Amino acid sequence: MAIEAALAPLPVERMDFPYRKRGRKAPDRAPVLLAAVVEAASALVTAQGLDPAGLVLGGRSMGGRMCSMAVAEGLPAAGLVLVSYPLHPPGRPDRLRTAHLPDIDVPCLFVSGTRDAFATPAELEAATAAIPAPVEHVWVQGGRHELKGADQEVATAVAAWVRALGPPAGRPAG
Repeated sequence: MAIEAALAPLPVERMDFPYRKRGRKAPDRAPVLLAAVVEAASALVTAQGLDPAGLVLGGRSMGGRMCSMAVAEGLPAAGLVLVSYPLHPPGRPDRLRTAHLPDIDVPCLFVSGTRDAFATPAELEAATAAIPAPVEHVWVQGGRHELKGADQEVATAVAAWVRALGPPAGRPAG
């Protein structure tokens, strides 16, 4: 809710993945999750009358990762906001989730804790160097993956970055 408030009056839409809507804890496979991101983005564009290329997409952890993969596969966007990006499973830095990063062609904001078990600052900076578009990192000092207690700090960083993108972010179509 803090991000929505910080971005007002820009339209912000939260989505739940299909597995969450069904009350399950285990996520669906990536193709189902990616289709859900594309469907939610399309529904927002239609409902708000927005230019699809003006959307800033993103999410926290797996949700952000799915948004980044959807954009890498061609989903139009003006930028990506990736909070607590899960670069690798905790304790498994050999299992990087980076194959799609070179295909991201929009500006990216990564907001992560300096004590996140899914990616150290050095690991995340090294991995995101593969993104050919501008990348900015915001580090929450002492923050772990859940970024507990940092809602306002995260929201402020996201709002400043989105506003710095300027038009077309959130611009109506037509």
